[in-house]
Amino acid sequence: MYSSSTDNPGSPPRRSFLKKLFAGVLGGIITIVPGLAGLMVLFDPLKRKSAAGDGEVLVARLSALPADGVPRRFSVIMDKVDAWNTYQNIPVGGVFLRRSEDGRITALNAACPHAGCSVAFASDKDEFLCPCHDSAFAVDGEIAKAGSPSPRGLDSLDVEVRNENEIWVRFQNFQVGHKEKIPVT
Repeated sequence: MYSSSTDNPGSPPRRSFLKKLFAGVLGGIITIVPGLAGLMVLFDPLKRKSAAGDGEVLVARLSALPADGVPRRFSVIMDKVDAWNTYQNIPVGGVFLRRSEDGRITALNAACPHAGCSVAFASDKDEFLCPCHDSAFAVDGEIAKAGSPSPRGLDSLDVEVRNENEIWVRFQNFQVGHKEKIPVT
């Protein structure tokens, strides 16, 4: 009835299917490996930590800060690193430095914790004022007005006097709108 060539009709198509499957898998591996390597190289800068240092920056000289207890605003100039670029000596924020009568130095971030607006010190009212939403802060950075829209006082920063005249601040920004101080990374 049937000839011997048609006794096993599934054999040639099965071999052809296995050859095509093997070629497809091998081609996929050959394509995926370099593709993944390229993606790893492309996204590597996003995984790395900033190489700009630990955030400590020379902000002012002690001689520039009077001992009258009135806060003074200073710009923070430092290198900024994003995923692929380094920007050198650019303003990244501001701080208010205050030297008390006993010689102690305090530093406050000049950004309002409510919405990030830059606060100013009103010496006639002896408090910091935010022009955006009417938040007010005492000289020590605490909230001065009941019902203030700011969820917390001004963010304090670590400060250190080095070489008897250099005021160094560990500058960092914090997320706005939160009751807790959450560093911006």
